Amino acid sequence: MRAEVVGIGTEILLGQIANSNAQWISERLAEIGVDVLHHQAVGDNVDRIADVFRLALSRADVVIATGGLGPTQDDVTREALAVALGLEFARHPEIEDFLREKFRSLGRSMPDINLVQADVPVGCRYIMPERGTAPGLVCEHEGKRLYVVPGVPAEMREMMHGTILPELGELAGPSALVSRVLRATGIPESKVAELLDDLFRASTNPSVAYLASSGEVKVRLSAKAASRADADELIRPLADEVERRLGAAVFTTGDEELEQAVGRLLKAAGKRVACAESLTGGGVAKRLTQSPGSSDYFLGSAVCYSEEAKHSVLGVSEETLEGPGVVSEECAREMAAGARRIFDADVAVGLTGAAGPESHGGAPPGQVWVALDAEDAQEARGFRAPGDREQVMRWSEQAALDLLRRYLQDLLRA
Repeated sequence: MRAEVVGIGTEILLGQIANSNAQWISERLAEIGVDVLHHQAVGDNVDRIADVFRLALSRADVVIATGGLGPTQDDVTREALAVALGLEFARHPEIEDFLREKFRSLGRSMPDINLVQADVPVGCRYIMPERGTAPGLVCEHEGKRLYVVPGVPAEMREMMHGTILPELGELAGPSALVSRVLRATGIPESKVAELLDDLFRASTNPSVAYLASSGEVKVRLSAKAASRADADELIRPLADEVERRLGAAVFTTGDEELEQAVGRLLKAAGKRVACAESLTGGGVAKRLTQSPGSSDYFLGSAVCYSEEAKHSVLGVSEETLEGPGVVSEECAREMAAGARRIFDADVAVGLTGAAGPESHGGAPPGQVWVALDAEDAQEARGFRAPGDREQVMRWSEQAALDLLRRYLQDLLRA
């Protein structure tokens, strides 16, 4: 079964709100094995919405649209639906009674403008709301089905769970679309694509897809089968092969964040960590403390931005500051050692670099050094991070967390 999701509202096109409804609906449809092939967004205009409905119905078996069912002048979805399908309206007294009672229960008088919500295109069904005042609409058209629900997320989800998902689940029959995400860091997307090229080309069910972000690549494996268990079984051998090929770059097969994986490893090893941060300004510490229970393994971070702070707090030597400089392997190593000392940590990481857009300490924008210091290991890595200031900082955080992960997994040389 092919589906299309339509978001209605000029505020979406203006960027004033994100169309999170479409994401949520797509996730729920995937869970019952319904394939979402297109998303559309359209403003509050009758003719344009009608055109969107016609296009969606021409290429999908089911269309789910959100928004524009309120009573005000810019809520024109109901009218556009009637135009698209060539239908007249009929007023339903039971909806009118519901609306009057809804307002009465709130101690308010109902404006006459709300009566438009009792109008339903002839031949269509309606879904009575529990939370709001806008009924949803269900129309059959030439063997296709079109659902229109309110744009308020809580009201949309109520109708999806109560009516739409059960109906579509029955129509689609027993099926499930399952995805598993493997996440890798310290490896470029192009290298991932090269290593997995034959799998990408040969696999259709399960399928392989990539998504790159700063310092990380996600590999999504998706399979469709009669049940979740069957889909998982299809994915398992492919996931094992992807993990084997990407090797130490894979930090999770459970779609967890890098800092969560590191926290899990720290807790399992019974080790406590500290940080010394310059260009990231406490970003690594913030990420490490996002998980509940992080106090078991995180001691603290010394954010030392100036040369004076690096020297007086962390003990970075005058020789290093005057020689290689603040953006250097030597500085990163001494920062990590200083953090381990002052926090009495089992392991510490140090980060220094030029976040940009200007050069810093004689280093070009994007130059980063990260180091790790532990009783049984000392390691440092330098690289040139791409992008703007925010991206450089993100790459730096990823590199420090990955260095820590590799140490905990005994993979520093992998």
